[in-house]
Amino acid sequence: MKLRPEEISSVLSQELNKYDRDLEVASVGTILQVGDGIARVYGLQDVMAGEMVKFSGDIFGMVLNLEEDSVGVAILGSDTEIKEGDQVTRTGTIASVPVGDGVVGRVLNAVGQPIDGEGPVPSSETRHIELKAPGVTARQPVGQPLMTGLKAIDSMIPIGRGQRELIIGDRSTGKTAITIDTIINQKGTGVMCFYVAIGQKQSTVAAVHKKLKEHGAMEYTTIIAASASEPAPMLFLSPYTGTTMAEHFMWQGKDTLVVYDDLSKQANAYRQMSLLLRRPPGREAFPGDVFYLHSRLLERSVKLSDENGGGSLTALPIIETQASDVSAYIPTNVISITDGQIFLENDLFFQGIRPAINVGISVSRVGGAAQTKAMKKVAGSLRLNLAQYRELAAFAQFGSDLDVSTQRQLTRGERMVEILKQGQYAPMKNEHQVAIIFAASQGFLDSVAIADIAQWEEDFHVYLDENSSGVLHTIAESGKLEADTAEHLTGAIEDFIKSRR
Repeated sequence: MKLRPEEISSVLSQELNKYDRDLEVASVGTILQVGDGIARVYGLQDVMAGEMVKFSGDIFGMVLNLEEDSVGVAILGSDTEIKEGDQVTRTGTIASVPVGDGVVGRVLNAVGQPIDGEGPVPSSETRHIELKAPGVTARQPVGQPLMTGLKAIDSMIPIGRGQRELIIGDRSTGKTAITIDTIINQKGTGVMCFYVAIGQKQSTVAAVHKKLKEHGAMEYTTIIAASASEPAPMLFLSPYTGTTMAEHFMWQGKDTLVVYDDLSKQANAYRQMSLLLRRPPGREAFPGDVFYLHSRLLERSVKLSDENGGGSLTALPIIETQASDVSAYIPTNVISITDGQIFLENDLFFQGIRPAINVGISVSRVGGAAQTKAMKKVAGSLRLNLAQYRELAAFAQFGSDLDVSTQRQLTRGERMVEILKQGQYAPMKNEHQVAIIFAASQGFLDSVAIADIAQWEEDFHVYLDENSSGVLHTIAESGKLEADTAEHLTGAIEDFIKSRR
Protein backbone atom coordinates (compact mmCIF):
# COMPACT_ATOMS: atom_id res chain seq x y z
CA MET A 1 0.00 0.00 0.00
CA LYS A 2 1.42 3.35 -1.09
CA LEU A 3 1.23 6.24 1.37
CA ARG A 4 0.49 9.66 -0.07
CA PRO A 5 2.35 12.58 1.60
CA GLU A 6 -0.65 14.96 1.35
CA GLU A 7 -2.89 12.53 3.31
CA ILE A 8 -0.34 12.22 6.09
CA SER A 9 0.03 16.00 6.32
CA SER A 10 -3.77 16.54 6.45
CA VAL A 11 -4.19 13.94 9.25
CA LEU A 12 -1.33 15.53 11.19
CA SER A 13 -2.78 19.05 10.79
CA GLN A 14 -6.22 17.82 11.99
CA GLU A 15 -4.72 16.19 15.06
CA LEU A 16 -2.65 19.30 15.82
CA ASN A 17 -5.77 21.50 15.55
CA LYS A 18 -7.61 19.25 18.02
CA TYR A 19 -4.73 19.33 20.52
CA ASP A 20 -5.69 21.29 23.65
CA ARG A 21 -2.70 23.04 25.16
CA ASP A 22 -4.52 24.28 28.31
CA LEU A 23 -3.03 22.68 31.38
CA GLU A 24 -5.24 22.02 34.42
CA VAL A 25 -3.21 22.32 37.60
CA ALA A 26 -4.74 20.73 40.71
CA SER A 27 -3.34 20.98 44.20
CA VAL A 28 -3.61 17.46 45.59
CA GLY A 29 -2.69 16.06 49.02
CA THR A 30 -2.55 12.60 50.57
CA ILE A 31 -4.34 11.42 53.72
CA LEU A 32 -1.88 10.42 56.44
CA GLN A 33 -4.44 9.58 59.11
CA VAL A 34 -8.25 9.56 59.38
CA GLY A 35 -10.75 8.86 62.15
CA ASP A 36 -13.55 10.36 64.30
CA GLY A 37 -14.39 12.99 61.66
CA ILE A 38 -10.84 14.38 61.44
CA ALA A 39 -8.27 13.78 58.65
CA ARG A 40 -4.57 14.74 58.66
CA VAL A 41 -3.45 15.56 55.10
CA TYR A 42 0.07 15.92 53.67
CA GLY A 43 0.94 17.96 50.56
CA LEU A 44 -1.55 20.88 50.58
CA GLN A 45 1.06 23.59 51.25
CA ASP A 46 -0.93 26.47 49.71
CA VAL A 47 -4.34 25.68 51.24
CA MET A 48 -6.27 28.42 53.14
CA ALA A 49 -7.73 28.25 56.65
CA GLY A 50 -11.47 27.53 56.41
CA GLU A 51 -11.16 26.33 52.80
CA MET A 52 -13.27 23.43 51.54
CA VAL A 53 -11.33 20.38 50.29
CA LYS A 54 -12.76 17.39 48.43
CA PHE A 55 -12.34 13.75 49.42
CA SER A 56 -13.21 10.72 47.29
CA GLY A 57 -16.93 9.95 47.06
CA ASP A 58 -17.97 13.63 46.85
CA ILE A 59 -17.41 14.22 50.55
CA PHE A 60 -16.10 17.64 51.55
CA GLY A 61 -14.01 18.79 54.48
CA MET A 62 -13.10 22.11 56.09
CA VAL A 63 -9.46 23.01 56.81
CA LEU A 64 -8.99 23.97 60.47
CA ASN A 65 -5.32 23.38 61.33
CA LEU A 66 -2.41 24.70 59.24
CA GLU A 67 0.78 23.01 60.43
CA GLU A 68 4.33 22.93 59.10
CA ASP A 69 4.16 19.47 57.51
CA SER A 70 0.40 18.72 57.30
CA VAL A 71 -3.10 20.20 57.62
CA GLY A 72 -5.96 19.13 59.92
CA VAL A 73 -9.31 18.78 58.13
CA ALA A 74 -12.79 18.38 59.67
CA ILE A 75 -14.79 15.95 57.51
CA LEU A 76 -18.32 17.22 56.78
CA GLY A 77 -20.05 13.88 56.43
CA SER A 78 -19.34 10.18 56.99
CA ASP A 79 -15.68 9.15 57.13
CA THR A 80 -16.34 5.40 56.63
CA GLU A 81 -15.40 5.50 52.91
CA ILE A 82 -12.30 7.65 53.46
CA LYS A 83 -9.04 5.81 54.11
CA GLU A 84 -5.33 6.45 54.57
CA GLY A 85 -3.48 7.11 51.29
CA ASP A 86 -6.53 8.58 49.47
CA GLN A 87 -6.10 11.80 47.55
CA VAL A 88 -7.57 15.13 48.73
CA THR A 89 -8.14 18.01 46.29
CA ARG A 90 -8.34 21.76 46.97
CA THR A 91 -11.53 23.54 45.87
CA GLY A 92 -10.18 27.09 46.26
CA THR A 93 -13.42 28.23 47.95
CA ILE A 94 -14.14 29.14 51.57
CA ALA A 95 -16.99 27.18 53.23
CA SER A 96 -20.34 28.62 52.02
CA VAL A 97 -24.04 27.78 52.26
CA PRO A 98 -27.08 28.63 50.09
CA VAL A 99 -29.08 31.70 51.21
CA GLY A 100 -32.23 33.52 50.11
CA ASP A 101 -35.96 32.77 49.87
CA GLY A 102 -35.26 29.20 48.73
CA VAL A 103 -34.21 28.11 52.25
CA VAL A 104 -37.42 29.35 53.94
CA GLY A 105 -39.72 26.57 55.11
CA ARG A 106 -37.06 23.88 54.65
CA VAL A 107 -35.23 21.45 56.95
CA LEU A 108 -31.50 21.55 56.12
CA ASN A 109 -28.31 19.99 57.47
CA ALA A 110 -25.26 21.89 58.75
CA VAL A 111 -23.92 22.57 55.23
CA GLY A 112 -27.27 23.73 53.80
CA GLN A 113 -28.26 20.48 52.08
CA PRO A 114 -31.96 19.52 52.29
CA ILE A 115 -32.93 16.60 54.56
CA ASP A 116 -36.72 17.00 54.33
CA GLY A 117 -37.18 14.96 51.12
CA GLU A 118 -38.58 17.95 49.22
CA GLY A 119 -35.87 18.18 46.55
CA PRO A 120 -32.91 20.55 46.14
CA VAL A 121 -32.83 24.07 47.60
CA PRO A 122 -33.85 26.49 44.78
CA SER A 123 -31.15 29.05 45.50
CA SER A 124 -28.26 30.17 43.30
CA GLU A 125 -26.90 32.61 45.90
CA THR A 126 -24.36 31.53 48.53
CA ARG A 127 -22.67 33.24 51.48
CA HIS A 128 -19.55 32.43 53.53
CA ILE A 129 -20.25 30.58 56.81
CA GLU A 130 -17.63 32.54 58.75
CA LEU A 131 -18.05 36.32 58.38
CA LYS A 132 -16.86 39.28 60.40
CA ALA A 133 -19.48 40.80 62.72
CA PRO A 134 -20.70 44.33 61.79
CA GLY A 135 -18.63 47.10 63.43
CA VAL A 136 -19.74 49.61 66.05
CA THR A 137 -20.63 52.32 63.51
CA ALA A 138 -22.82 49.92 61.50
CA ARG A 139 -25.08 49.34 64.53
CA GLN A 140 -27.73 51.22 66.47
CA PRO A 141 -29.01 50.67 70.04
CA VAL A 142 -31.71 48.04 70.54
CA GLY A 143 -35.07 49.73 71.03
CA GLN A 144 -37.76 47.82 69.16
CA PRO A 145 -39.48 44.97 71.05
CA LEU A 146 -39.51 41.36 69.84
CA MET A 147 -42.61 39.93 71.48
CA THR A 148 -42.37 36.35 72.73
CA GLY A 149 -46.07 36.11 73.57
CA LEU A 150 -45.13 34.94 77.08
CA LYS A 151 -46.41 37.21 79.87
CA ALA A 152 -43.53 36.47 82.26
CA ILE A 153 -40.91 37.43 79.66
CA ASP A 154 -42.57 40.37 77.87
CA SER A 155 -43.44 42.00 81.20
CA MET A 156 -40.24 41.47 83.23
CA ILE A 157 -37.41 40.33 80.91
CA PRO A 158 -38.23 42.05 77.58
CA ILE A 159 -36.31 41.07 74.44
CA GLY A 160 -35.50 43.64 71.74
CA ARG A 161 -34.79 43.14 68.05
CA GLY A 162 -31.03 42.73 67.70
CA GLN A 163 -30.56 41.49 71.28
CA ARG A 164 -28.82 38.30 72.47
CA GLU A 165 -30.84 36.80 75.32
CA LEU A 166 -29.53 33.57 76.84
CA ILE A 167 -32.01 30.89 77.95
CA ILE A 168 -30.32 28.78 80.60
CA GLY A 169 -31.44 25.93 82.84
CA ASP A 170 -31.24 22.21 83.56
CA ARG A 171 -32.47 19.48 81.27
CA SER A 172 -36.27 19.40 80.72
CA THR A 173 -37.13 22.73 82.31
CA GLY A 174 -38.85 24.21 79.23
CA LYS A 175 -35.99 25.99 77.40
CA THR A 176 -37.00 24.79 73.92
CA ALA A 177 -40.70 25.42 74.71
CA ILE A 178 -39.98 29.16 75.23
CA THR A 179 -38.19 29.46 71.87
CA ILE A 180 -40.88 27.52 69.96
CA ASP A 181 -43.61 29.77 71.43
CA THR A 182 -41.53 32.82 70.45
CA ILE A 183 -41.25 31.56 66.84
CA ILE A 184 -45.02 30.88 66.70
CA ASN A 185 -45.67 34.41 68.04
CA GLN A 186 -43.77 35.97 65.11
CA LYS A 187 -46.60 35.04 62.72
CA GLY A 188 -47.64 38.12 60.76
CA THR A 189 -44.80 40.29 62.12
CA GLY A 190 -42.42 39.82 59.15
CA VAL A 191 -39.68 38.29 61.34
CA MET A 192 -37.78 35.46 59.58
CA CYS A 193 -36.99 32.63 62.04
CA PHE A 194 -34.16 30.08 62.07
CA TYR A 195 -34.18 27.16 64.50
CA VAL A 196 -30.75 25.49 64.82
CA ALA A 197 -30.96 22.04 66.46
CA ILE A 198 -27.48 21.01 67.68
CA GLY A 199 -27.01 17.43 68.83
CA GLN A 200 -30.77 16.82 69.27
CA LYS A 201 -32.47 13.49 68.69
CA GLN A 202 -33.99 13.27 65.20
CA SER A 203 -37.38 12.50 66.79
CA THR A 204 -37.16 15.79 68.76
CA VAL A 205 -36.41 17.78 65.59
CA ALA A 206 -39.32 16.02 63.82
CA ALA A 207 -41.66 16.96 66.72
CA VAL A 208 -40.55 20.62 66.55
CA HIS A 209 -41.08 20.65 62.76
CA LYS A 210 -44.58 19.14 63.20
CA LYS A 211 -45.59 21.73 65.83
CA LEU A 212 -44.31 24.66 63.76
CA LYS A 213 -46.17 23.33 60.72
CA GLU A 214 -49.41 22.91 62.71
CA HIS A 215 -49.27 26.57 63.80
CA GLY A 216 -48.38 27.86 60.30
CA ALA A 217 -44.90 28.94 61.43
CA MET A 218 -42.93 26.97 58.81
CA GLU A 219 -44.00 29.62 56.26
CA TYR A 220 -41.32 31.94 57.70
CA THR A 221 -39.03 29.43 59.49
CA THR A 222 -35.98 27.38 58.48
CA ILE A 223 -34.75 24.44 60.56
CA ILE A 224 -31.01 23.65 60.49
CA ALA A 225 -30.49 20.23 62.08
CA ALA A 226 -27.20 18.61 63.10
CA SER A 227 -28.57 15.57 64.94
CA ALA A 228 -26.84 13.56 67.67
CA SER A 229 -25.84 10.82 65.21
CA GLU A 230 -23.82 13.20 63.01
CA PRO A 231 -20.05 13.76 63.35
CA ALA A 232 -18.72 16.56 65.59
CA PRO A 233 -17.77 18.93 62.68
CA MET A 234 -21.46 19.14 61.64
CA LEU A 235 -22.50 20.06 65.21
CA PHE A 236 -19.73 22.68 65.35
CA LEU A 237 -20.72 24.23 62.00
CA SER A 238 -24.55 24.34 62.26
CA PRO A 239 -24.91 27.57 64.36
CA TYR A 240 -22.73 29.49 61.86
CA THR A 241 -24.87 28.16 59.00
CA GLY A 242 -28.10 29.41 60.65
CA THR A 243 -26.53 32.80 61.36
CA THR A 244 -25.27 33.16 57.77
CA MET A 245 -28.75 32.43 56.35
CA ALA A 246 -30.32 34.95 58.76
CA GLU A 247 -27.69 37.61 57.96
CA HIS A 248 -28.68 37.51 54.28
CA PHE A 249 -32.20 38.70 55.21
CA MET A 250 -30.85 41.13 57.83
CA TRP A 251 -28.77 43.00 55.23
CA GLN A 252 -31.95 43.31 53.12
CA GLY A 253 -33.48 45.34 55.97
CA LYS A 254 -35.57 42.49 57.44
CA ASP A 255 -35.84 41.38 61.08
CA THR A 256 -34.63 37.86 61.87
CA LEU A 257 -34.57 35.54 64.88
CA VAL A 258 -32.09 32.68 65.40
CA VAL A 259 -32.49 30.02 68.10
CA TYR A 260 -29.37 27.95 68.98
CA ASP A 261 -30.57 24.77 70.71
CA ASP A 262 -28.12 24.32 72.35
CA LEU A 263 -24.61 25.82 72.48
CA SER A 264 -23.44 23.42 75.25
CA LYS A 265 -23.49 20.60 72.70
CA GLN A 266 -21.65 22.78 70.15
CA ALA A 267 -18.91 23.47 72.73
CA ASN A 268 -18.63 19.73 73.47
CA ALA A 269 -18.33 18.95 69.74
CA TYR A 270 -15.65 21.64 69.38
CA ARG A 271 -13.75 20.18 72.35
CA GLN A 272 -13.82 16.75 70.69
CA MET A 273 -12.54 18.17 67.38
CA SER A 274 -9.82 20.24 69.08
CA LEU A 275 -8.49 17.27 71.06
CA LEU A 276 -8.40 15.14 67.89
CA LEU A 277 -6.56 17.99 66.11
CA ARG A 278 -3.99 17.89 68.98
CA ARG A 279 -4.76 21.43 70.14
CA PRO A 280 -3.67 22.01 73.75
CA PRO A 281 -6.55 21.55 76.23
CA GLY A 282 -7.38 24.08 78.96
CA ARG A 283 -10.05 24.25 81.68
CA GLU A 284 -12.42 21.22 81.61
CA ALA A 285 -10.37 20.01 78.58
CA PHE A 286 -11.88 22.76 76.40
CA PRO A 287 -9.40 24.47 74.04
CA GLY A 288 -8.21 28.00 74.80
CA ASP A 289 -10.35 29.56 72.04
CA VAL A 290 -13.71 28.15 73.20
CA PHE A 291 -14.75 31.69 74.29
CA TYR A 292 -13.99 32.94 70.75
CA LEU A 293 -16.10 30.05 69.38
CA HIS A 294 -19.23 31.64 70.88
CA SER A 295 -18.25 35.33 70.86
CA ARG A 296 -17.63 35.43 67.10
CA LEU A 297 -21.01 33.74 66.62
CA LEU A 298 -23.11 35.89 68.97
CA GLU A 299 -21.42 39.19 68.01
CA ARG A 300 -23.10 38.79 64.60
CA SER A 301 -26.45 39.49 66.33
CA VAL A 302 -27.11 43.17 65.72
CA LYS A 303 -29.62 45.93 65.09
CA LEU A 304 -28.20 47.63 61.97
CA SER A 305 -28.17 51.41 61.61
CA ASP A 306 -30.74 53.06 59.33
CA GLU A 307 -27.98 53.77 56.76
CA ASN A 308 -27.42 49.99 56.52
CA GLY A 309 -31.11 49.20 56.08
CA GLY A 310 -32.14 48.92 59.75
CA GLY A 311 -32.42 45.10 59.69
CA SER A 312 -31.84 43.03 62.82
CA LEU A 313 -30.66 39.60 63.94
CA THR A 314 -31.94 38.54 67.36
CA ALA A 315 -30.26 35.54 69.01
CA LEU A 316 -31.77 33.20 71.59
CA PRO A 317 -28.90 30.88 72.55
CA ILE A 318 -29.73 27.99 74.90
CA ILE A 319 -27.29 26.58 77.46
CA GLU A 320 -27.98 23.43 79.48
CA THR A 321 -26.64 23.46 83.04
CA GLN A 322 -25.81 20.53 85.32
CA ALA A 323 -27.55 20.69 88.72
CA SER A 324 -28.39 24.41 88.18
CA ASP A 325 -24.68 25.34 88.21
CA VAL A 326 -24.53 28.65 86.35
CA SER A 327 -20.92 29.18 87.46
CA ALA A 328 -19.55 26.38 85.23
CA TYR A 329 -17.14 27.25 82.40
CA ILE A 330 -19.41 27.40 79.32
CA PRO A 331 -22.44 29.02 81.11
CA THR A 332 -20.28 31.87 82.52
CA ASN A 333 -18.63 32.37 79.12
CA VAL A 334 -21.97 32.75 77.31
CA ILE A 335 -23.53 34.86 80.11
CA SER A 336 -20.65 37.34 79.67
CA ILE A 337 -21.25 37.59 75.89
CA THR A 338 -25.06 37.96 75.93
CA ASP A 339 -27.32 40.92 76.85
CA GLY A 340 -29.10 39.11 79.66
CA GLN A 341 -30.36 35.67 80.63
CA ILE A 342 -33.61 33.87 81.39
CA PHE A 343 -32.90 31.30 84.10
CA LEU A 344 -35.30 28.35 84.33
CA GLU A 345 -35.41 26.57 87.67
CA ASN A 346 -36.20 22.91 88.43
CA ASP A 347 -38.08 23.64 91.67
CA LEU A 348 -40.44 26.13 90.02
CA PHE A 349 -41.05 23.72 87.13
CA PHE A 350 -42.04 20.91 89.49
CA GLN A 351 -44.30 23.29 91.47
CA GLY A 352 -46.28 23.82 88.24
CA ILE A 353 -45.05 27.39 87.65
CA ARG A 354 -44.47 27.31 83.89
CA PRO A 355 -42.57 28.96 82.28
CA ALA A 356 -40.36 28.20 85.32
CA ILE A 357 -38.51 31.54 85.28
CA ASN A 358 -36.48 32.54 88.33
CA VAL A 359 -37.14 36.29 88.35
CA GLY A 360 -34.36 36.92 90.87
CA ILE A 361 -31.40 36.08 88.60
CA SER A 362 -33.07 36.53 85.21
CA VAL A 363 -32.34 39.88 83.59
CA SER A 364 -32.55 41.75 80.30
CA ARG A 365 -29.76 44.30 79.96
CA VAL A 366 -31.76 46.15 77.30
CA GLY A 367 -34.62 46.49 79.77
CA GLY A 368 -37.51 48.88 79.23
CA ALA A 369 -36.05 50.12 75.92
CA ALA A 370 -37.47 46.94 74.37
CA GLN A 371 -40.97 47.34 75.83
CA THR A 372 -44.10 49.12 74.71
CA LYS A 373 -45.05 52.09 76.92
CA ALA A 374 -48.26 50.32 77.96
CA MET A 375 -46.39 47.23 79.19
CA LYS A 376 -43.77 49.35 80.94
CA LYS A 377 -46.54 51.20 82.79
CA VAL A 378 -48.43 48.13 84.08
CA ALA A 379 -45.37 45.92 84.70
CA GLY A 380 -43.04 48.55 86.15
CA SER A 381 -43.25 47.30 89.72
CA LEU A 382 -44.08 43.65 88.89
CA ARG A 383 -40.56 42.28 89.36
CA LEU A 384 -40.13 44.10 92.71
CA ASN A 385 -43.56 42.96 93.95
CA LEU A 386 -42.79 39.33 93.07
CA ALA A 387 -39.40 39.48 94.79
CA GLN A 388 -41.05 40.94 97.93
CA TYR A 389 -43.79 38.28 97.79
CA ARG A 390 -41.21 35.45 97.64
CA GLU A 391 -39.39 36.91 100.65
CA LEU A 392 -42.65 37.32 102.61
CA ALA A 393 -43.87 33.84 101.65
CA ALA A 394 -40.65 32.31 103.01
CA PHE A 395 -41.02 34.37 106.23
CA ALA A 396 -44.75 33.60 106.59
CA GLN A 397 -44.06 29.86 106.86
CA PHE A 398 -42.66 30.43 110.37
CA GLY A 399 -45.31 32.81 111.71
CA SER A 400 -49.09 32.37 111.83
CA ASP A 401 -49.92 35.84 113.19
CA LEU A 402 -49.60 38.16 110.19
CA ASP A 403 -50.80 41.77 110.01
CA VAL A 404 -53.38 42.88 107.44
CA SER A 405 -50.92 44.59 105.04
CA THR A 406 -48.69 41.48 104.94
CA GLN A 407 -51.70 39.25 104.27
CA ARG A 408 -52.81 41.62 101.50
CA GLN A 409 -49.34 41.54 99.93
CA LEU A 410 -49.27 37.72 100.08
CA THR A 411 -52.73 37.53 98.50
CA ARG A 412 -51.72 39.87 95.66
CA GLY A 413 -48.40 38.04 95.13
CA GLU A 414 -50.07 34.61 94.89
CA ARG A 415 -52.38 35.91 92.17
CA MET A 416 -49.52 37.59 90.28
CA VAL A 417 -47.63 34.28 90.21
CA GLU A 418 -50.79 32.55 88.99
CA ILE A 419 -51.49 34.94 86.09
CA LEU A 420 -47.89 34.65 84.86
CA LYS A 421 -48.40 30.92 84.28
CA GLN A 422 -49.00 30.08 80.65
CA GLY A 423 -49.65 26.94 78.62
CA GLN A 424 -47.39 25.78 75.79
CA TYR A 425 -48.06 26.76 72.14
CA ALA A 426 -50.40 29.54 73.34
CA PRO A 427 -48.53 32.85 72.93
CA MET A 428 -50.60 35.90 73.91
CA LYS A 429 -50.95 39.25 72.14
CA ASN A 430 -49.38 42.26 73.85
CA GLU A 431 -52.70 44.05 74.47
CA HIS A 432 -54.16 40.97 76.22
CA GLN A 433 -51.03 40.71 78.39
CA VAL A 434 -51.36 44.39 79.36
CA ALA A 435 -55.05 43.92 80.23
CA ILE A 436 -54.59 40.90 82.57
CA ILE A 437 -51.49 42.34 84.31
CA PHE A 438 -53.37 45.64 84.79
CA ALA A 439 -56.36 43.78 86.27
CA ALA A 440 -54.14 41.83 88.71
CA SER A 441 -52.00 44.81 89.75
CA GLN A 442 -55.13 46.92 90.44
CA GLY A 443 -56.41 44.23 92.82
CA PHE A 444 -59.39 43.00 90.76
CA LEU A 445 -58.31 39.36 91.27
CA ASP A 446 -57.72 39.60 95.05
CA SER A 447 -61.12 38.10 95.83
CA VAL A 448 -60.87 35.32 93.20
CA ALA A 449 -59.88 31.87 94.52
CA ILE A 450 -56.45 30.66 93.33
CA ALA A 451 -57.99 27.56 91.71
CA ASP A 452 -60.37 29.75 89.63
CA ILE A 453 -57.83 32.26 88.29
CA ALA A 454 -56.95 30.36 85.08
CA GLN A 455 -60.63 30.12 84.10
CA TRP A 456 -61.26 33.75 85.15
CA GLU A 457 -58.44 34.91 82.89
CA GLU A 458 -59.66 32.83 79.94
CA ASP A 459 -63.22 34.20 80.27
CA PHE A 460 -61.84 37.74 80.73
CA HIS A 461 -59.97 37.63 77.39
CA VAL A 462 -63.05 36.31 75.58
CA TYR A 463 -65.19 39.06 77.18
CA LEU A 464 -62.73 41.80 76.12
CA ASP A 465 -62.62 40.51 72.52
CA GLU A 466 -66.42 40.48 72.31
CA ASN A 467 -67.33 43.61 74.28
CA SER A 468 -64.29 45.92 74.57
CA SER A 469 -62.25 45.32 71.43
CA GLY A 470 -61.91 49.12 71.03
CA VAL A 471 -59.77 49.36 74.19
CA LEU A 472 -57.57 46.47 73.01
CA HIS A 473 -57.25 48.06 69.57
CA THR A 474 -56.17 51.39 71.12
CA ILE A 475 -53.47 49.67 73.21
CA ALA A 476 -52.27 47.64 70.20
CA GLU A 477 -52.15 50.62 67.82
CA SER A 478 -50.63 53.26 70.13
CA GLY A 479 -48.56 50.95 72.36
CA LYS A 480 -49.58 53.25 75.23
CA LEU A 481 -51.96 53.11 78.18
CA GLU A 482 -53.21 56.69 78.49
CA ALA A 483 -55.40 57.81 81.40
CA ASP A 484 -58.64 57.60 79.37
CA THR A 485 -57.71 54.12 78.00
CA ALA A 486 -56.93 52.93 81.56
CA GLU A 487 -60.33 54.29 82.64
CA HIS A 488 -62.13 52.41 79.85
CA LEU A 489 -60.18 49.24 80.71
CA THR A 490 -61.12 49.59 84.40
CA GLY A 491 -64.78 49.96 83.38
CA ALA A 492 -64.55 46.86 81.17
CA ILE A 493 -63.05 44.83 84.04
CA GLU A 494 -65.80 45.99 86.44
CA ASP A 495 -68.50 45.09 83.90
CA PHE A 496 -66.92 41.65 83.41
CA ILE A 497 -66.88 41.00 87.17
CA LYS A 498 -70.58 42.00 87.38
CA SER A 499 -71.44 39.66 84.48
CA ARG A 500 -69.89 36.70 86.39
CA ARG A 501 -72.08 37.14 89.48
